Amino acid sequence: MKSEFSRINLLPNYVFAEINQLKAKLRKKGNDIIDFGMGNPDMPTPKHIRDKLKEVVDKPGVGRYSVSKGIFGLRKAQANYYAKRFGVKVNPEDEVIVTLGSKEGLANLAQAISSSGDIIISPNPSYPIHPYGFIIAGASLRHLPTMFEGKFDPDVYLERLDRSIRHSTPTPVALIVSFPSNPTAQVVDLNFYKEVVKIALKHQVYVLSDLAYAEIYYDKSPPPSILQVPKAKNIAVEFTSMSKTYAMAGWRIGYAVGNPKLIAALSKIKSYLDYGAFTPIQVAAATALNGSQKCVSEIRSTYKSRRDVLIESMARAGWDIPVPQASMFAWAPIPKKYQNKGSLKFARDLMTKANVAVSPGIAFGEYGEGFVRIGLVENEQRIRQAAKNVRNLLK
Repeated sequence: MKSEFSRINLLPNYVFAEINQLKAKLRKKGNDIIDFGMGNPDMPTPKHIRDKLKEVVDKPGVGRYSVSKGIFGLRKAQANYYAKRFGVKVNPEDEVIVTLGSKEGLANLAQAISSSGDIIISPNPSYPIHPYGFIIAGASLRHLPTMFEGKFDPDVYLERLDRSIRHSTPTPVALIVSFPSNPTAQVVDLNFYKEVVKIALKHQVYVLSDLAYAEIYYDKSPPPSILQVPKAKNIAVEFTSMSKTYAMAGWRIGYAVGNPKLIAALSKIKSYLDYGAFTPIQVAAATALNGSQKCVSEIRSTYKSRRDVLIESMARAGWDIPVPQASMFAWAPIPKKYQNKGSLKFARDLMTKANVAVSPGIAFGEYGEGFVRIGLVENEQRIRQAAKNVRNLLK
């Protein structure tokens, strides 16, 4: 009997699994863990979206198989969203596909477009599916650091991107960008994407853009889409998600939009793997996109209030955290007391000695060391209590 599975062995031990096991152990002992570890929205899905699901679920025939690329009404709603939000025209027939969350879409596109020996340029630190989706597919990675002395410098990044592509043999198949960033909460402007598209077109490299946090921003400059750049659709596809925008993480609805060849590749591989999301969920998702966006503003406002409480209360506790401009995360340098001990040690001590769970930066790649990611997924009272616990730990 085969005892070793080569593809599984390519994956390192999941740091999040270790943190979750410790969290479960402490909770079993009765510890009240204030959990900032996972980007798992705690707010209810808006009522009108839930009501649509309830309405549709009792209709005849909705329990049958759906279609792997998503019902047309939902693809059309996503195309309308791109037209209204970004001024980008996309064809719902061949430039939009519904995914089971953006994570599934990214992983399956990796399977569709890469094979052994192909090179992919991935940011580091990064959301784990960005590099590991391609590792599972058998591709090789070139890690591109996104943080320089604790900050994102777009000019340095772009220079290194171009150099990395020029010095890669063979030429990379694709590069991944993700802004607002998970985990670092960094943002970019449209000029940045113009340079990325220019580089990608020059070298004939596909661009996979993860825009999961398009609507979670805190100033008057909404994050742009790479598809706003002229000719971007020649080489780019973009992933978005309902998870954070509408607090629908468990519903598993996302999208890929853009280059028809990449959309066709994803559609073909998905046709072998799934029959699409449950139809009532897709209808409810279309209702979310087509209806009033007041709920999105309310969700954004809640995250902003939590962000402000987190930054203020942790500063009083002796932990200075940069103010994130977007996303539902704060990317926090570990306190001086722990700088020689590492992010995993700090995360363990936070949980065992302060009843606070965070994600260690090392879980997002080697260049994430020295930081932790804090999710804005606890209410303001719990955030203040966490700060009190942290203050006692840092003393």
